Amino acid sequence: MLINNFLSPKDSIAAITYEGERVSYNDLVSFASTLYNKINHRCLIFCMCQNSIDSLGGYVSFLTNKVVPLLLDASMDITLLRDLINLYKPEYLWIQTSRTWEFPDEEIVFASKQYSLIKLHFNTGFQIFDDLALLLTTSGSTGSRKVVRLSYDNILSNAQSIAQYLSITADERPITSLPMNYSFGLSIINSHLLQGATLLLTSGSIMQKEFWNLLKTEKATSLSGVPYTYEILKKLRFLRMDLPFLTTMTQAGGKLDIDLNREFTEYCQSANKRFFVMYGQTEATARMSYLPCEQALLKLGSIGTAIPGGEFSLIDENGAPITECDTVGELVYRGRNVSLGYAECGDDLCKGDENAGVLLTGDLAKKDSDNYYYIVGRKKRFIKLFGNRVNLDDTERLLKALVFECACTGSDDRMLVYITESGLADEARKFISMKTGINQSAFVVKQIDSIPRNSSGKIIYSKLDI
Repeated sequence: MLINNFLSPKDSIAAITYEGERVSYNDLVSFASTLYNKINHRCLIFCMCQNSIDSLGGYVSFLTNKVVPLLLDASMDITLLRDLINLYKPEYLWIQTSRTWEFPDEEIVFASKQYSLIKLHFNTGFQIFDDLALLLTTSGSTGSRKVVRLSYDNILSNAQSIAQYLSITADERPITSLPMNYSFGLSIINSHLLQGATLLLTSGSIMQKEFWNLLKTEKATSLSGVPYTYEILKKLRFLRMDLPFLTTMTQAGGKLDIDLNREFTEYCQSANKRFFVMYGQTEATARMSYLPCEQALLKLGSIGTAIPGGEFSLIDENGAPITECDTVGELVYRGRNVSLGYAECGDDLCKGDENAGVLLTGDLAKKDSDNYYYIVGRKKRFIKLFGNRVNLDDTERLLKALVFECACTGSDDRMLVYITESGLADEARKFISMKTGINQSAFVVKQIDSIPRNSSGKIIYSKLDI
């Protein structure tokens, strides 16, 4: 159990908030026990996440007491949330007290400062696989029914690997610049709790004064982000800031623009900071690779090499191994952090390990003569919008509630939405932004005469005006 590995009782501070609240590891252990006593058995719970003490305390309690949480965005649209509740039938919700009014017929069995534990009316009795620890969504906030099933060993092994290659110690003070329910953001929490470090918790964005006040007042030692984060940092003139206590910067969640990559790499090297470009997927718990900061300029654009304990290979379209350099194939990863598989409803929680430590990433890559890997494209219909992996097919499904015909394409940080009805472009953009929680600037809506389809009715995406 993870409590024996990264949550041993101690007086040191586990987390500090913008409001000045401090909780020790002892406090988290105590809260974990108190909350679990209200549940008292292994079951499924939906955990509505934000970077706060109560959200963190709930997660720690569930994980260490073998209650299986599905981590969801605390601001998830109520319609999408109810759809998932009806599909998975959790026994409990750990949710902000300010949202309990949305469940007037359910019983509140425990309340903390900002969160409440709601007991739902389901009596499913479905079986949960013994090693199942955690569920994470695969497609941001689009309400996809498919979730990733992670084991206790997945979580622990990935946290250990990250702590090793980033040389994390108890002196670290990472600031939570990413959502807790996002695998990248969660991996920061896990790897630092493992080492007894202090988390600086804030739900404020890097565009808000609250974020920078906490970073400076509490002297954050590391800052992490997705490509969009680094675009904003540049606009904020981050490269001119005097932050001597900030020693490490990490990036994942999509490919960083090569010029921006070079600029931050050069800045970090000149300012005596470490800059790590990393690659991962929820299906691998979080991280699969990292580019050593010493190689950041020499191997610019590379995702680096596999994390400690992991292994990369390439296969062609027939599944045959590719050993030659500079030859593109599908990237395959092997490691203890590879997830158990997927679930699409509550009954799937009884499934065992379907991946056996092997993940076909769906990404196309090549390697150089030093075995450094480079991503060159994707096989699947996913894009990343500001670090959120979004399923284009799920987005089309959501839009069908507003428009009759639509098609979605795009690339990282820009989704193109095609509709056939006139006068609905602005409404469609606002609708999908509201449903996903992603800023409207990520969506471009175009009205066209017809959606191109083949004889079987499937959309021909290559014929869209991309």
